[in-house]
Amino acid sequence: MDTPSSSRRDFLKSAALASSALSFPAVLRGAAPEGKLKVGLIGCGGRGTGAANQALSANPNNVLWAVGDAFEDKMQTSLDGLSQKFPSQVEVPKDRQFVGLEAYQKVIDSGVDVVLLTSPPAFRPQHFKAAVAAGKHSFLEKPMATDSPGVRSVMETVAEAKRKNLGVCAGFCWRYHPGMRETFKRLADGGIGTILANHNTYNSGAVDRYPKWNRKNTPRDLEWQLRRWYYFTWLSGDSLVEQACHSIDKMAWAMGDKPPLKCIGHGGRQVRSGEDYGNIFDHFSLVYDYPGVRAFHHSRQINLTAASNTDTFFGSEGVCEINGSSRQFVLKDHKGEVKWRYRPDKTDMYQVEHDEFFASIRAGHPLNDGDRMVSSTLLAIMGRMATYTGQEITWEMALQSKESLVPAQLDWDMQLPVAPVALPGITQFL
Repeated sequence: MDTPSSSRRDFLKSAALASSALSFPAVLRGAAPEGKLKVGLIGCGGRGTGAANQALSANPNNVLWAVGDAFEDKMQTSLDGLSQKFPSQVEVPKDRQFVGLEAYQKVIDSGVDVVLLTSPPAFRPQHFKAAVAAGKHSFLEKPMATDSPGVRSVMETVAEAKRKNLGVCAGFCWRYHPGMRETFKRLADGGIGTILANHNTYNSGAVDRYPKWNRKNTPRDLEWQLRRWYYFTWLSGDSLVEQACHSIDKMAWAMGDKPPLKCIGHGGRQVRSGEDYGNIFDHFSLVYDYPGVRAFHHSRQINLTAASNTDTFFGSEGVCEINGSSRQFVLKDHKGEVKWRYRPDKTDMYQVEHDEFFASIRAGHPLNDGDRMVSSTLLAIMGRMATYTGQEITWEMALQSKESLVPAQLDWDMQLPVAPVALPGITQFL
């Protein structure tokens, strides 16, 4: 295999330097370790509401202080549900309920200590940068960007967060699952010997996420795309980046979060059709090359097909089999004999990440998932680039790509044409 070039080494070097940056006191806005922490929710969809639920469940002295969303109906539905469940922890009067494209900044400026960044991924770099500039701890739902310029922005903000000793918690929730943690600890300790290959899947159906909204009842370009954000590459990054990135993240975890050398991909849009389904693919097949290791990823979103959420690691002394759906974690030798098995429990990994995040802030030593959340996001974007273009993409190419998907300025009445569906061999790498 080729030797990694200087830009790959520079990426690892910059991550190491950021880790050793000088830290400043944790930002608690004067709160004692068990005092009130004010939480701001930016993006009030299903995952955002879930994150707020978990944030308030993490500590009875966490309070929801402000909320913001592009749409009033989404904000109100979320707030109503949270108010019913946490009547004593929701302190959001009308003047701290913000609607519109600038709602994120108003939440950040409202006096909160912690922000939950759960808008569509296209906005993550902008919202994260604003939060850290204002001295706020941040929970960021995955992924962290939809293009390479966004990734580079997040890298810079991660370094700034470290300098300010601000907490950064990533929504790659499997990193917080106790069974997954124990499994990957055993992999790192040589439980199956040297890892030689990985095969992972994220296959599911493709239920319409937004049956209420379509081109006919949502005539403005921007609102239509925001209402159906998952189906537009600039907003979601495609299913590989937005959803199957969990599988990519576990692959990265096993490889010590070191970048691969290159990637090739196959995929397409076989069953999705019509303008309401934007321009994303419905299946991907990828091969990532690491020094001495090859990793294979398959994901699909097609109804009436077999579902699969698995991770298999092949080692010199055995095999590790993970079934994410059934929470099964097993290490076997090459004869198929079980060497170790994790007994499934009912631990909620989504809750664990918020429990640990808020506990770290209160302790004055906020955790920071920044480096790995950036690397895993770029890994997924790299796979999409390889698939869309049909070209072999190196880590350096992905990191330095000039392809910018997110419009510089957004306006409700703007014309926002949908980019054509990618055609491998014709779509160019930028």
